[in-house]
Amino acid sequence: MKKTIIKNATIVNEFQIFEGDVLIEGEFIKKIGKNLSAENATIIDAEGKLLMPGIIDDQVHFREPGLTHKGTIATESRAAIAGGVTTFVEQPNTNPQTVTIEKLEEKMEIGKQTSFANYSFMFGGTNDNLEELKRLDKNACAGVKLFLGSSTGNMLVDNEEVIEKIFSNTELVISAHCEDETTIKNNLEKYKAEFGDAIPIKYHPIIRSEEACYLSSSRAIELAKKTNARLHVFHVSTAKETNLFRNDIPLEEKRITAEVCTHHLWFSDADYDEKGTFIKWNPAVKTAADRDGLWEALLDDRIDVLATDHAPHTLAEKQNIYTNAPSGGPLVQHTLSALLEKVKEGKISLEKLVQKMCHNPAILFNIEKRGYIKEGYFADLVLVDRNSSWTVTKNNILYKCGWSPFEGTSFSAQVTHTFVNGNLAYQNGKISEERNVKRLTFNRD
Repeated sequence: MKKTIIKNATIVNEFQIFEGDVLIEGEFIKKIGKNLSAENATIIDAEGKLLMPGIIDDQVHFREPGLTHKGTIATESRAAIAGGVTTFVEQPNTNPQTVTIEKLEEKMEIGKQTSFANYSFMFGGTNDNLEELKRLDKNACAGVKLFLGSSTGNMLVDNEEVIEKIFSNTELVISAHCEDETTIKNNLEKYKAEFGDAIPIKYHPIIRSEEACYLSSSRAIELAKKTNARLHVFHVSTAKETNLFRNDIPLEEKRITAEVCTHHLWFSDADYDEKGTFIKWNPAVKTAADRDGLWEALLDDRIDVLATDHAPHTLAEKQNIYTNAPSGGPLVQHTLSALLEKVKEGKISLEKLVQKMCHNPAILFNIEKRGYIKEGYFADLVLVDRNSSWTVTKNNILYKCGWSPFEGTSFSAQVTHTFVNGNLAYQNGKISEERNVKRLTFNRD
């Protein structure tokens, strides 16, 4: 059995930071301690480096099947492990959409054959697949995704009766994209009347407004309370919405939870002038006050999870005029480095960052034996050099789309090693072609 000892690391886990060693045997963490030794073990000296659990990204769009000119499970998972993401949950708005059990299993097979990270997928709810959803085994996948506002892929669920039936008929976590469609349509028509299709990008957060977000998320939360559904609100983007969530009970007891994404914590509407459609997301990046409110809610535990919503499009697609430029951008390779800048600035602690990106997704989706550095858990581990400055350039971007909203940005921290199930999958800029990845399993009674 292959053995590796990571020695002298600064370990960040379960709100503790301590110096120590980790012994990996095969796929698992065998022992955590000091001065560990094992016969025939490979030694990695991690003096001065952070060792954290692999990131579990609960929201990515890897574009396969059907949209593979933008990205594939192989290309985007390679970028993910370079960024310390060892596990991803991919979304159903592909072509064909993941709205039958057959299509879900076909995606699982692609993951098995080509992914460089551990994988699961969301099952998409629609206006007409309730019976299929009822047949879905509660341990088959991470959860159910509902688009309660339209976005890339045209999977809008707008039949109120159907939405209530979905909420009433699944034990799985329902992850929802919440934007009110009527509000957005009315706003869009107003600006199209003035500008045609070439609407200045600065109006994006006014078209996809605070009101659109709040109306939809508050409605979803009321329905979840009424039906006792397990609701997780994806990519919260406004300060106002954060007041819909609670922090007076532990995550394990919450029926309604929330996620925030890197771009809503990093950018604000002041960045549209420079970045243009490269920071066009749904929901939109909004004001600096919204960004401050999101940080506050993340830190006081109204927001439970920090993810990427990684969603690549080609450069040519993103350079279109407003109405034709798709929303979304690639983020898995750069999120950890970006957020470690926020740690350096004192905005968030290392312990809290690990909680939101590693521990909490595992708790929220009942993922087995991942998200922590614990003996007996899978060895999904990330080593980071916090004193290794680098600049994002076209030459070091691994996304298939070949661009990043962080291009030209310099970071002071860099991932040096990523282990996936004990396999050294990434080391100092090089990705191992030897894969050892797994479909996620869940601990749901």
